Amino acid sequence: MAEAGVMNRELLTVIQQIAGEKGIDKEVLFEALESALLSASKKTMGAADNVRMHLDRATGALKVYQRKRVVEEVTDPKVEISLAEAKALNPEAELGDELEQELAPKEFGRIAAQTAKQVILQRVREAEREGIYSEFIGKEGQIVRGVVHRIEKRNVIMEMGKAEAVLPEREQIPGERYNPGDRVRAYVLEVKKSSKGPQITLSRTHPGYLARLFETEIPEVQEGIVLVKAVAREPGERAKVAVASTKRDVDPIGACVGLRGTRIQVISRDLRGEKIDIVEWSYDATTFVARALSPAKVSSVAVLEPPPAAEGEEGQEHQPAVLVTVPDNQLSLAIGKKGQNARLAAKLTGIRIDIKSESAVEADRVRLEEELAEGRAALAELPEITPALVDKLVDAALHSPALLVQAGVERVAQIPAVGDKAERLVAAARDWVEQHGPVAEEVPEAVAPAEEGGASAK
Repeated sequence: MAEAGVMNRELLTVIQQIAGEKGIDKEVLFEALESALLSASKKTMGAADNVRMHLDRATGALKVYQRKRVVEEVTDPKVEISLAEAKALNPEAELGDELEQELAPKEFGRIAAQTAKQVILQRVREAEREGIYSEFIGKEGQIVRGVVHRIEKRNVIMEMGKAEAVLPEREQIPGERYNPGDRVRAYVLEVKKSSKGPQITLSRTHPGYLARLFETEIPEVQEGIVLVKAVAREPGERAKVAVASTKRDVDPIGACVGLRGTRIQVISRDLRGEKIDIVEWSYDATTFVARALSPAKVSSVAVLEPPPAAEGEEGQEHQPAVLVTVPDNQLSLAIGKKGQNARLAAKLTGIRIDIKSESAVEADRVRLEEELAEGRAALAELPEITPALVDKLVDAALHSPALLVQAGVERVAQIPAVGDKAERLVAAARDWVEQHGPVAEEVPEAVAPAEEGGASAK
């Protein structure tokens, strides 16, 4: 018994010490130990399901209780107790009641000694993992600092206090090199639970990282005077950031650039020299697109009608699109090296951007006029057609015999001026095409990039 008493005191000391060091509630450790001891006793002694164990929080003494039902005649002593025995334990006991009877512990000291350390260590590990997960799940989308611990297959393993996090190769800025001991800032991309503990994934390429850097380095953004509305990046090369001011007298671009560019240079250096364009955000899509294509100067921005939905695409939203016209000498600047400027502008605005030079747009206009003139002349040759009907067909974008054939009788009949002439009109148009070949088979699409003098970015 003396040996068990020493063990009990040691157990209490260990629990108190671990609870203090690890910041874990002592009650959690006591409950975990009771559960584990009960489980161990079932394996070694065949304890029944109606047995529970209690560790005295003050002395560490282990007590065992067995729950039994009060019956007139006992058939199973493990789960039943006679009324007389029950009355001896509790004078108020009655038939059908359930009460707990304390049992003498048998060799529980040895079981406790074997089990206590394992259970406590396991519970400590679980509590630490839960604590790390709770800490970092609240940091998703935030910037954290860490120290490079090691490199595994080009993935950087970083120490973040009690936790380890991984900066995968795909989330590293191209060209960056890391060495053990380097202090690195990164964006918490994802925190997941796993059997080995929380998995923390970091990123230095995510657009959110750049947005958070603006909050960190620019007081007006931190205070909410300047808002970062959108970010688009090609990591390590170039980025575009759209900002807006909540106060009329604050220039959002100037606040972000800083005196002689000092603020933006700090951010650029953190991103391995990534060039950052800052543009002012606008509710108006055409204005926003024109600004997003900076530093190129834009002549005009026209919103394009979405194409008719193909079969099976009904209800699907089409990405909005615009046609941007730029002076001839601004075309290469607007498109950018390998299309980078147009591509980033499209990502920033969420709009498909098609860029054409003024000369290309003019050439398209002339070509369309010529095709319309040829198509009108061809339509005028069809029987039973009047100049007024030609105008109606042109208004309906059916400005050639080939387009009439392509549209079909059903669509042509929907034009009020045609009505029941549709079948004869389409048949005549088909005959004309067979004799002369197609004229203006398709309406030239302004949204399609020109082979010369244009580009498209999605």
